[in-house]
Amino acid sequence: MSSPLTPTAPASQNIQTGQPDGYPNGYLDGYLDGIGSDAERVQLALAAGAIIGTWFWHLPSDCFTIDEQFAVSFGMPPQGPRHGLPLQQVIETVHPDDRPGLIEAINAAIARGGAYAYQYRVRRADGHYHWIEANGRVELDEHGKPWRFPGVLLDIGHRRAIEAERDRATAMLRALTDSLEQRVSEAIAEREQVEADLRQAQKMEAVGQLTGGLAHDFNNLLAGISGSLELLRIRLRQGRVDELPRYIDTAQDATRRAASLTHRLLAFSRRQTLDPKPTDVNRLVQGLEELINRSVGPQIEVAYQPEAGLWPALVDPNQLETALLNLCINARDAMPGGGTLRITGSNLSLEAGPALDIGVAPGHYLALSVADTGTGMPPEVVCRAFDPFYTTKPMGQGTGLGLSMVYGFVRQSGGQVRIQSQVGQGTTMTLYLPRHAGAVDAGTGALCSLAAPPIEGLCRVLLVDDEPAVRAVLAESLADAGFSVAQAGDGAAGLAVLQSPLPLDLLITDVGLPGGMNGRQLADAGRVLRPGLRTLFITGYAEQAVMAAGGLEEGMALMTKPFELHQLAERARQMVEGL
Repeated sequence: MSSPLTPTAPASQNIQTGQPDGYPNGYLDGYLDGIGSDAERVQLALAAGAIIGTWFWHLPSDCFTIDEQFAVSFGMPPQGPRHGLPLQQVIETVHPDDRPGLIEAINAAIARGGAYAYQYRVRRADGHYHWIEANGRVELDEHGKPWRFPGVLLDIGHRRAIEAERDRATAMLRALTDSLEQRVSEAIAEREQVEADLRQAQKMEAVGQLTGGLAHDFNNLLAGISGSLELLRIRLRQGRVDELPRYIDTAQDATRRAASLTHRLLAFSRRQTLDPKPTDVNRLVQGLEELINRSVGPQIEVAYQPEAGLWPALVDPNQLETALLNLCINARDAMPGGGTLRITGSNLSLEAGPALDIGVAPGHYLALSVADTGTGMPPEVVCRAFDPFYTTKPMGQGTGLGLSMVYGFVRQSGGQVRIQSQVGQGTTMTLYLPRHAGAVDAGTGALCSLAAPPIEGLCRVLLVDDEPAVRAVLAESLADAGFSVAQAGDGAAGLAVLQSPLPLDLLITDVGLPGGMNGRQLADAGRVLRPGLRTLFITGYAEQAVMAAGGLEEGMALMTKPFELHQLAERARQMVEGL
């Protein structure tokens, strides 16, 4: 294995592009540029200041691509070259005492592949050294050779200072053996404050781990989408249209996977859009039994044992189904040789105390448990089971987001999750869901009670969305489905259409709109101007405004972005026809 300071050159290069053979013209440059821009957006959205730079290293050509923050952190001119840099130039400002260890750590990561992390000092443009931590991952090509090395920089100077201060406070506390009680109390308070700061610094490191995982997964998905689109353009130019469906399917599959990833992240962060309803959990589980049996396989015995008189719960039934299936699939994976999966439901009351998580109110709860007879988990794994991107499964067999999604959904619903596990004896996951004190409607939702005859003739829709590209695509899709579509880019423009004499059968509006009027406010104003106007909300985020009155009113429905275009047209037609 060659040193990263003198990487092995590719066997041949394209003279025009200067890139290794085997890459389409311009592919590597475009891909690397995409890596930088998307990583930066992920940093701004999630890192909250923890990430101070990103890099992408193409190992065969020793070609570094860095962003502006990276350049500033390493004392480079922010407007200087940031693409095609060799490693030797990148590490010139590393502290001389730290450079040998850094090179050794890089060599070790390249030799074994996988995760890489190292802390060292770098000189900024002002001449001062500061501590950073580099986190990345060495990825191998199809032949098992090092191919690319993306990563992020974390600013750990504050944490280093906190650790030093904590050590100083601890030493001072030990020296105060015969001091006055007041001095001892002050020292203890100082130490507690330092430890609280350290915990905050550790949380920021966790944000860095989350951001790194996001950047890695999204960059892979974006590569699949952009590569498919590029090949579509090439094949269209070549007239080879029979190959287009394959590239379209690849891009759509990557889009669905990206949507699933964002959905799980929103669930973990308790920002997904929920539609809580009084839910008969007993009936919900019974309806899922056949699907659960098919999912876990014949080698696992499934038993459902509900308590008599099981209370209804106030939850989003669709999300509860997803959470329950996640737990059953996790239980299946813990029993590779077969076993028993037992689902139980019971009523209980939780009082204030250690049994309640912070933010969970005392009261009546429905406990839904999934127990397996599998391998179980040691305490150190139980402590991290709900961490995002944490998984004990082999590479490629788990994202580490399943349990974090379950945890976020239950907490956002006002409940809590508990784990009981022993190695070799199995695991029990229990969801505590808030009880609904009223009756449960036997129907499937509010819209099912609308009894209107099918609409004949042209259906007229007002579409309100502040994103022009999204609005154009949705409007064209609705027009293809036979709707007459009026468009507006914000709440004020939508209100002007509602105030006009234009006939309308349905309002379709995004929830988060600019200009001081959100989608729910627009819908409420529309019902004042046009009583009974049906409204379909579309949203990609958990805007609480849509649930202003505790739920959707009759004649209102909700769809979460992204969705397939035919689903929007079908849902719109169902609402217009009162189905």
